[in-house]
Amino acid sequence: MHLIFRTLWILFASRRRPKVSIWGASSLPLRVLPSDIDIAMHVNNGMYFSLMDLGRFDLMIRSGIWKLMRRKGWSPVANGETISFRKSLKLGQRYTIETRILGFDERAIYFEQRMVADGDIYARGYIATRLVSAKGPVSNEEIFAAFGQPPADMVLPEWIHEWRLNNGLPSTRRPAPHIWAG
Repeated sequence: MHLIFRTLWILFASRRRPKVSIWGASSLPLRVLPSDIDIAMHVNNGMYFSLMDLGRFDLMIRSGIWKLMRRKGWSPVANGETISFRKSLKLGQRYTIETRILGFDERAIYFEQRMVADGDIYARGYIATRLVSAKGPVSNEEIFAAFGQPPADMVLPEWIHEWRLNNGLPSTRRPAPHIWAG
């Protein structure tokens, strides 16, 4: 809820920005606000994923997919995330969130997102997401029927499969007991 006003603003303002393809990339210009920083006066590491949500909303809205998803009763949910940091974004600094769909597998849609300032990557995140409806996860067949087919050259990098396998938790239908190993 800490980004609710900025999220509402993106939901409104992105409709007025130039259209993009869901299979392309979007670039969302932002500035580091006081609510984004920690006591070190740079963007708090936990804030990056929340800001990246804004970039995914921008891509979905500008491509027209957001309206279609809402009409179908589909909601996006994050399923796994990883991020790497290079430099700190500081109070007042202008930057962009660059967002693109990296690819698909049978369980998720994978996004790559970058925080970029002056042409330099400050942070990069990979996010595994799913679309869910009241009936459960939305299948790739339903997604592609609604969004159109992805480009033929959109192939998920092999390391994403390894990351997913090594980073994931069991499905909600299996137990996940809390036991420290080792």
